[in-house]
Order: sequence, then structure tokens, then C-alpha cells
Amino acid sequence: MQIKVITLDNAEAGEIELPDEFFGAQPRTDIMARVVHWQLAKRRAGTHKVKGMGEVSGTTKKPYRQKGTGNARQGSLRAPQFRTGGVVHGPVVRSHEYSLPKKVRRLGLISALSQKAAEGKLVILDAAAPGDAAKTKTLVAQLKVLGWTSALVFDATPDEGLLRAARNLPKIQVMPTVGANVYDILHHDVLAVTRAGVEALKERLS
Repeated sequence: MQIKVITLDNAEAGEIELPDEFFGAQPRTDIMARVVHWQLAKRRAGTHKVKGMGEVSGTTKKPYRQKGTGNARQGSLRAPQFRTGGVVHGPVVRSHEYSLPKKVRRLGLISALSQKAAEGKLVILDAAAPGDAAKTKTLVAQLKVLGWTSALVFDATPDEGLLRAARNLPKIQVMPTVGANVYDILHHDVLAVTRAGVEALKERLS
């Protein structure tokens, strides 16, 4: 797959050959959904907690005798049917993380890359360096010329100036290719990868 290369100033910088097995595969929406669910489950805090019947404060004494009162039999005022009772099967502190096969994660990343390429939203940059003036104002002007409002930029080793310039832009994210993931790719409209980033992705997926 041949695709043209541009700069951050929207100038042409030649072409690059992208391997079809990584950027031209048939996207699997089911696999991408599995990977995204796995990612979101891993980032959940799991700090939710309620008190059960054995944790709420209160007496353990039987409130009244078993028979003869005309009321339903009761064994404890900590039971869930009472206002101050414990919660039945409530949430407890736990990890929501689960394992996902490495082959599934790899196929999910390939599907996400291929989907962006198929939609025409994959852009190859010659280099992701904002130049001497590494300012947010300068980067905003460059993005306006490119027509990007939501973009994810991958580079093998991101430029420190670009990281600083993009830090205050809510829909622009710059990250190293080692952190490439399905959720962030699908969460942004445009996927921009540098030449060095392409080589790093090929090495990672090979």
C-alpha cells in the first residue's frame, strides 16, 4: 500500500510503502470491541464498597421471640430488610482486570490501523517536530491548516516540544508507538504516524 507522506506544515514529503498485513487487513469490529472492553476493564479503579450484614453496626441479639408475637420471625436487626441493615451481594473492592490472549490483542491493533487506513484517516508524517517554536499557538495553527480537530500522533520517540505543545489541547494526543492501543486509535478521528513510528509498529507487530 502506497501512501503519501506530509509534514506538519501540510507540505508533501514523498511516499512510503505500508505493509498490507498491518494496514490493509479486513477490520474485525468484534475483535476491536473485545480489546476495547479489556482495556476499559483494566483501567477501572474497583474501589466501590458497601457494607454487608456482618459489617453494619448494630446488635446481634434476636429482636423478639420466634413465635406468638404475630409478626414475621426475625433473627437480626442487621438483616437487609431493615433500614439500617446490610446490603445483599453488594459491590466490594476488587480488580476488574482479566486476561486476553496476545493474538487477540495483536489482531485488534491491526484491525484498528486497517480501519483508519480504509477510512482515509491514516496520515503519515515525515517527522512530528514542531520546529524551533514549540508552542501550543503554533501547533494550533498547523492543525488548522491540516484540518484536524481530533488526532492521535504516534512516534517512536515523541519530540519533547510537541508533547508540551499538545499538552493543553483536549482532542490532540501524542504518544510513543510502544503505547499504541485500540481504544485511543478509535477514540480519535485522525491517526497520524511518523516514518519512525511506522517502522516501530512493524517491528512490534511482526
